[in-house]
Amino acid sequence: MRRILVDLARARHNLKCGGGAQQVSLDGVLVASPERGTDMLTLDEALGRLEALNPRQSRVVELRYFGGLTDEEVGEVIKISPRTVRSDWRLARVWLYRELSKGDDDS
Repeated sequence: MRRILVDLARARHNLKCGGGAQQVSLDGVLVASPERGTDMLTLDEALGRLEALNPRQSRVVELRYFGGLTDEEVGEVIKISPRTVRSDWRLARVWLYRELSKGDDDS
């Protein structure tokens, strides 16, 4: 799911002629504007950095955010307890928030 959304965001980002935003629904995840696509690219880059630091936390984010899985389902997929999933999810969200906020400070 992550790859689909990132590829869609890249395609929109690379369009030179606007042509109006098109709404595409992917299992409840909406990518409705070029700005949202840019956000998806920024998130993908941040997830790549997180993966280099902590692959398990990155995987938890992918499964929860892009896959829509519950803590229990994520735990089953990557063979950890739901409590560890919650902990990784919480830490990854804080880390991603900090990383994504850096871009706001730079502008």
